[in-house]
Amino acid sequence: MAYILLILGFALLIKGADWFVDGSSNIAALLRISPILIGLTIVAFGTSSPELTVSIFAALDGSADVAMGNVVGSNIFNITLVVGLAAFLYPLKVQNETIKKEIPFTLLSTAALLIVMSDVFLQGEMNNLITRGDGFILLLFFSIFMIYVFEIAFKDRNASKEEPLPEGVTWGKNITFSLVGLAAIIIGGELVVSNATEIAYSLGMSETLVGLTIVAIGTSLPELVTSVSAALKKQSEIALGNIVGSNIFNILLVLGASSVITPLAFDGKVFIDLFIMVVLTIILLIFSRTNFKIGKREGLILALAYVAYLIYVIIRN
Repeated sequence: MAYILLILGFALLIKGADWFVDGSSNIAALLRISPILIGLTIVAFGTSSPELTVSIFAALDGSADVAMGNVVGSNIFNITLVVGLAAFLYPLKVQNETIKKEIPFTLLSTAALLIVMSDVFLQGEMNNLITRGDGFILLLFFSIFMIYVFEIAFKDRNASKEEPLPEGVTWGKNITFSLVGLAAIIIGGELVVSNATEIAYSLGMSETLVGLTIVAIGTSLPELVTSVSAALKKQSEIALGNIVGSNIFNILLVLGASSVITPLAFDGKVFIDLFIMVVLTIILLIFSRTNFKIGKREGLILALAYVAYLIYVIIRN
């Protein structure tokens, strides 16, 4: 039964992503804002909702390793395999603002996370713990990011007020498409994660390994199918905005909200994964600065980097 539900989950993810990309890109046109901003907000929040749901429930169940591994593993998966496959299918255009502000903000978010979780190194505590106070700090950073995004959206809308609206694009139809697509993505992601985790535990995998691999990949499938679908539809700004926005949401909103609900203790091995995530984000920034696009060659390198990371994590655990 678990295998049947797993296949059903994949089907919902793929079809939901197709509807979600179509609806959200048309909403961007109706709002007269750029697709990158829709990718950074509506699409990123939608595709990050499985991570948020899984991490909160994992924290409530006392499985902090799953919550932490889910976020770190998902972000590494997004930077490497999701961007890599999307860029391999269709080169991703990178806006100047993304290079100067949004990707660096991802690095700043990671730095903030490293500081709040390094209790043993910085404060001499017996254990590393993301406390409720730390969670509020992460949520404060998230609020700053959202203020920045809405400020950019306001300026962007004012600059494009004179542009004609596309014919045949209506609010009702596209809001419905977006909501139905989002619901399919969330339900499909939950089916994939729960059933893949059940299968993994039956095969004897550890909690940390399940969090970094099965759960991380499962909750990142919405990002994967949404970004790949956006790339195939030549909506490369939505594809990249989805990844950058999702990674920021995962660190600041998902871990912030999870730790506010209940403090998170975690395996020290995750520090290595965080440093790997920082290195990969810097590589993404370097690739983005090359002709303001991420092409097929860079996409292949990023995808292979995830394969190497996955082999490393499996051997390590």
